[in-house]
Amino acid sequence: MKDNFKTANDAFEYFYDIFNNYEDMCEEFGDTRALFNVGFYIHQPTNNHITASYRKWNEEYAEAEWDWYLSADPSTDKLGELYGRVPPIWEKMSIGPNNFVNSNYGYQWERNYQLDKIVAMLKDDPETRRATVSIYDGKEIHMYRKDTPCTYAIQFTILNNRLNMSVYMRSNDIWYGFCNDQYCFSELQKSVAERLSIETGVYYHHAHNLHLYNNQLNKYGMLQQRSNYYR
Repeated sequence: MKDNFKTANDAFEYFYDIFNNYEDMCEEFGDTRALFNVGFYIHQPTNNHITASYRKWNEEYAEAEWDWYLSADPSTDKLGELYGRVPPIWEKMSIGPNNFVNSNYGYQWERNYQLDKIVAMLKDDPETRRATVSIYDGKEIHMYRKDTPCTYAIQFTILNNRLNMSVYMRSNDIWYGFCNDQYCFSELQKSVAERLSIETGVYYHHAHNLHLYNNQLNKYGMLQQRSNYYR
C-alpha cells in the first residue's frame, strides 16, 4: 500500500479507489469498508484542494469550517454565521441551548493556550519533541455522548528548518472527514510555520480506522476497472 503522496487529492483518489475496487483489502466494519492503522505522507500539504470531479468538494464550506476553528467558538451557531447555515451533521452533534460541540478543533487547541505554548516551545527549542496539541481526551469521555472528536492529537517537528506535522486520528471517513480535515489541518500547519518564520514541510496523516461508508461507494459512476493506483 502506498504511503507517500504529493497532494491530498492524490491520497484521496488512491484510497477511494481501494475502497471501491479492492474489497479484499478492506474489512467490513459496521456500515463501512475499513482499513486499520493507515499512515501516509503528503509532501505538498498546502496544495490542499480536493479536485476529483466526482467528489464535488466544497471549498467554500471547508474555508468556513477553518474560519470557525480560528474563532475557537465551540457553538455551531458561529459556523452558521460563517457559512450561512449549519450542516445537518453538526446539528446532530450539538448539545444544549448554546449548540456546543467538542469537535471544533480550534476550540480544543486554544484550550489552556495549547497552540501558543507549542509555538513558544518550538521557538525556544527547535529540536523539541514535546510540541503536541491534545484533542480527544479519554478523561473527558463523559462529555462525548453525542459528539466524540475524531482526532487524538497533532504534533509539530522542525526538521531542516521546515515545519513538519503529524495528525493522529481514531476514526476518519475518507469521503467527508479526510477531505475537510486535511484542509483545516494543513492550514494550521501553514499558520504555525508562518508564526515561526519557516517553511511548511511534510504532513503525516495516521488513522486507526480509515473508512468509506457504503452509501458513498461508486460515486464516480460506472465502477472503474482496477486502476494502477494500487502498487
